[in-house]
Amino acid sequence: MKLLALTYGTEGDTRPIATLCRALMDADHDVRLLADGGTLDSARALGVPHDALAGDIRGGIASAVAGKSDLNATARALAALANRHTADWMRQTLDAARDCDALLVSGLISFVGLSVAERLRLPLVGLSLIPITPTAAFPSPFLPPRVPRWLNRASHHLVNAVLWRAFRGATNAARESVGGMPARRRGWSGHPMLYGVSPHLLPTPADWPANARLCGQWTRPATQWTPPADLKAFLDAGEAPVYLGFGSMTGFDPQALLRMLLAAIGSRRALFYPGWSGTDTNGLPPNVHLIGDTPHDWLFPRTAAVVHHGGSGTSHSAARAGVPSVVLPFAGDQFFWAERLRRAGVAPRSPKGHALQADALARALDDAQSLGMRARAADLGAALRAEDGLGSAVREIETLLRAR
Repeated sequence: MKLLALTYGTEGDTRPIATLCRALMDADHDVRLLADGGTLDSARALGVPHDALAGDIRGGIASAVAGKSDLNATARALAALANRHTADWMRQTLDAARDCDALLVSGLISFVGLSVAERLRLPLVGLSLIPITPTAAFPSPFLPPRVPRWLNRASHHLVNAVLWRAFRGATNAARESVGGMPARRRGWSGHPMLYGVSPHLLPTPADWPANARLCGQWTRPATQWTPPADLKAFLDAGEAPVYLGFGSMTGFDPQALLRMLLAAIGSRRALFYPGWSGTDTNGLPPNVHLIGDTPHDWLFPRTAAVVHHGGSGTSHSAARAGVPSVVLPFAGDQFFWAERLRRAGVAPRSPKGHALQADALARALDDAQSLGMRARAADLGAALRAEDGLGSAVREIETLLRAR
């Protein structure tokens, strides 16, 4: 089959979709990926054909939050970026999809992909790292995890309606001006959804439709990756360090967070990854080693614990590595994954990342090193590593599209 995959988000959003594209190519499918140009390194490394979509997600976020400690500014910047480029994305997607057999759609470009599939009468499969199919089993991951249980299903419909309202105007304008389609009053529902989520972290809801599936994490071993000499030397020089990293998170005071982290870890050995935060890392103590972008599946098994923001990908990678997490959630679905890791017994309870104090983090790190938590983390890691998330997704895509 000839497939077009679409996503728009940060590196953590693009990487698993690129990895799934590679798995589909290995299964003899012809696949092309459209994504933000600054997040396509993984596609290049995997040999996935790709094109850059209009826009610059990292630059757009950076300019929106410059000089601010405002996590809501990041969400507003993402919405503005998507709305500003919806028409461009519609043109690019229509051009790329005309001779395709189906679309695979994820992230901020989803409404564009759904519109193009409608226009060209192509089957479509939604892809996500966050469960958005309505269920009574748990609340929407974008709301606080302690929503009353009887409101769980309604919370999903509420969030989906809010998202459609945020992007409806730009989507309908592009449908009319670019696609020659009428405006839609309501969003889409009922199309297949595949999730790069482990059923060991989130059991499959009994009330989900048959075309919504948890596949397991979409990752592949970084078998060819060689660490820089300084990182290898640091790892070889002592006990396993704690990892400190918050991926693509912005909109907080990075220097205040770094000061708190350093106070909490004390003399512990640690690796610090500044990500997109723009943190000034001059003057780090000798027990803290600065690292760049490093494959999580290579690095995390070599750590004692992973301190992170609770993104779906990082949460799964820490669990898969068999090491405990300490989650400092900032926004969005991060609280949901913090709660899933806590329920699995591989992370202590955590307050909001920006409200955390050094003594509380130090206690959490101590809890994460308890024998019981380390044993549970090892067991969960073995279970996740036994999953075949990519193979499951490829088989589901083939089955779903053959049935159309």
